[in-house]
Amino acid sequence: MKHLKSVLVLAIFGMTFSCGTDNDDSQPPSEANLIIKLNFDANQQRLNNLGQPATIPDGNAAQTPTIQKMSANYIEFAPTATTQLGQGEVVFVGEETDAGGTMAIDFQQAIFAGNDDVFLSMPLSEVASGSYEWVRVSLAYQEGDIQLLNNSSEITGTLASFVGYNNYITSFDLNGSAIAVNDDVLQGFWAFEALGFTTQGQAPPGATTVPNPLFATSPVPQGSCVVTGEFSNALTITGNETEDVTVTLSFSVNDSFEWTEVNADGKYEPSAGEQVVDMGLRGLIPMVSN
Repeated sequence: MKHLKSVLVLAIFGMTFSCGTDNDDSQPPSEANLIIKLNFDANQQRLNNLGQPATIPDGNAAQTPTIQKMSANYIEFAPTATTQLGQGEVVFVGEETDAGGTMAIDFQQAIFAGNDDVFLSMPLSEVASGSYEWVRVSLAYQEGDIQLLNNSSEITGTLASFVGYNNYITSFDLNGSAIAVNDDVLQGFWAFEALGFTTQGQAPPGATTVPNPLFATSPVPQGSCVVTGEFSNALTITGNETEDVTVTLSFSVNDSFEWTEVNADGKYEPSAGEQVVDMGLRGLIPMVSN
């Protein structure tokens, strides 16, 4: 991959230094940064794998979770609709490991960000100059609140969704409950906590929605969870920027948690045998600001 960069901290600040005599307090301006923020939009259009508007299939139901935090494992800017995955400007690659037997996202080293929080900051000097029309983001993890029905009572619980291609997990904390895995888990692994009780499961392989409007010209591997979005106005990096450039990645969470209905009431009822089938994000709109 061209210009591969592993950026593994939430903020990388440009160095400032003084020059001249000991009495010279002048300092050059700080280096301009590329700042990437995450946003979770409940009203953004709900898309399918081809990036087209999607409805909920007959026999299923869905709800919009309240996402608390998210993690990505890969971010790439693509100049055109025909730029193949990995051939654009890769600005972030998360930690991976083969500790579980195969190459996987290292969950213990993952970076997280909440709604409207900064996920990544890096010097713009490390980003190749050019005009970029698309962004591709390989998602790894999302955590948020959902509603379920249990014995006629509605309960709020927290869902941890592992949507990366493969994930190595030792253990993780879900609302104070420790969940040990110590193995690789494929895309679609989930864990749920409510009232101090936990459960976990696996959505069907390949069922996680990954919108890619460039399916015909620039496909992505199945199971990669590389979501693709188009800038309304191309992101242009000249190499002469003196101010930070902020890219906000707005993800659609509109009815993104989907299950098979046993009782046709639109409420998630696992005790009735209703099964999770999809928890993938439903679209990506990148926005640029200075």
